[in-house]
Amino acid sequence: MSTVLTIEETIYQWFDHFHKYPEVSWKEFETTKKIASILDELNVGYRLFGDVPGLLAEIGTGDEMVAVRADMDALWQEVDGVWQANHSCGHDANITMVLGALFLLKDQPLQHRVRFIFQPAEELGNGACAAYDHGAVEGVSHLFGVHLRPIEELPLGKVSPAIHHGAAYFLEGTIQGIDAHGARPHQGKNSIDVIMAVQQMLHSIHLSPFEPHSAKLTKIIADGGSTNIIPGKASFSMDIRAQHNQQLELLRSKIEAGLKSIQQQFDIDMGWKWLDFTPGAEVSPIAAKMAKDAIIEALGEEHLADEITTPGSDDFHFYTVKKPELKAAMIGIGANLSPGLHHPKMTFDRSALIDAAKVLACVLEKKPE
Repeated sequence: MSTVLTIEETIYQWFDHFHKYPEVSWKEFETTKKIASILDELNVGYRLFGDVPGLLAEIGTGDEMVAVRADMDALWQEVDGVWQANHSCGHDANITMVLGALFLLKDQPLQHRVRFIFQPAEELGNGACAAYDHGAVEGVSHLFGVHLRPIEELPLGKVSPAIHHGAAYFLEGTIQGIDAHGARPHQGKNSIDVIMAVQQMLHSIHLSPFEPHSAKLTKIIADGGSTNIIPGKASFSMDIRAQHNQQLELLRSKIEAGLKSIQQQFDIDMGWKWLDFTPGAEVSPIAAKMAKDAIIEALGEEHLADEITTPGSDDFHFYTVKKPELKAAMIGIGANLSPGLHHPKMTFDRSALIDAAKVLACVLEKKPE
């Protein structure tokens, strides 16, 4: 890092690097090395996770400690006909915003410690658990996250003190029926019939309409190898979401009962497993108020937005599941982001990185409440 660069230029330079060199979940070793090299240049101490990508950095002194988390992984997706790692969820921005806050704070007199968590594998929903196991929030009383928001949620210049993410489960299943000739369907057990029953079962689940929720098939593979073979085998995947954890558990129980009923109805072997669980947000009013005050102080009251409720999910909330006394909130950054998160051509206004770094530095500088 050249000393002739302004803070803004330095932040943009960091972002350009992370954007240019994306790495998918659990492969973020070069990203970790780059963050470590930046910390070396800033003369900030850190500890590598070692067996998995990621690291912790700390500044300040004292018994009390607040922390901020940045996720590092990119998605694997098709961009212009080529499959590649791609930062379409904005984690390159998250890394940059948190490093920017560290840069602004590193020479300030602090009455408490501030920890910077650089975490792998958010996109797979289990990176936060690994970071927790590596002591990420040990000794931490207040935890903040940060994430860019799509333009329909926040425009450029607006910052939300808390994001209320929804909860999600993901399921994979297999069907083992019996292949049959297309002219003799009575001799087989058609896996496509079973898939159609699963789809109908999902549409027949009715929970309270006052709480957002959804359950849908996201992948179906059934192929007999020829147009005149009725396939006995199939596999499928589901994405199940609800705004709150209790609603999600109710949805899961109904799907579990429905799958068992279909298995019995068709007299076939069907197996399924619940792959991942991403909990809904448990936002601390104390942490959200600290973020609100920081937004007003750093940018002005005209930049303050309401708290956001979104159907998306984030493994950030595993930290509060594993440590319920943790006071946590994720700050939402307006950046005119479009067409949307996870779109392969996602873009945003980079000036939002500067505003975010200022807000994060302000909230982390505050004495824990």
